[in-house]
Amino acid sequence: MQAPHTGITGVVLAGGQGRRMGSVDKGLREFRGRPLAAWAIERLAPQVDELFVSANRNADIYAGFGYPVLGDLVAGYAGPLAGLHAALTHATRPLVATVPCDSPFLPADLVARLAAGLAESGAAIAIARTGSQPHPVFCLCRRELLPGLAAYLERGERRFETWFRAQAAVEVAFDDEADAFVNINTSDELSALE
Repeated sequence: MQAPHTGITGVVLAGGQGRRMGSVDKGLREFRGRPLAAWAIERLAPQVDELFVSANRNADIYAGFGYPVLGDLVAGYAGPLAGLHAALTHATRPLVATVPCDSPFLPADLVARLAAGLAESGAAIAIARTGSQPHPVFCLCRRELLPGLAAYLERGERRFETWFRAQAAVEVAFDDEADAFVNINTSDELSALE
């Protein structure tokens, strides 16, 4: 596994409503004998030096994974940006990496490659991309984006892609690991990958 990167907080985004999966807490759905969130935590934790779980339900269960649990600071299940907002607010490191709880195969070198892209470009946020498809919830961003993100959310905006496109962003290619970005949104997808 990758060694942790100094100065990076990681957050596993598990705060959604899981509507496409029958409104269950998706991060706690079993996948190959373990909750989906456990797979993401296992993959991300070695890559960062501080880790949070963003969750709006079942905080006691998520706390059992051994990391602090953050609820959204924005009301109404505002989506993954609300999880990023909470992480940026609580992070003690200058950079924050996010991954969704429903991607059990995320790359073991995700943070290292995003950090390299951020450093080389001088951008404020690095986003993973496969082919022509950006994956905004797999990102690494600077904490200084917090005030602008807070204002965006206060205006009622919620779209991650719209927000990141308005930033000084760089997209980092992961075409060699495209399968690592498979995410599980429905019970059928979960069954198919089992």
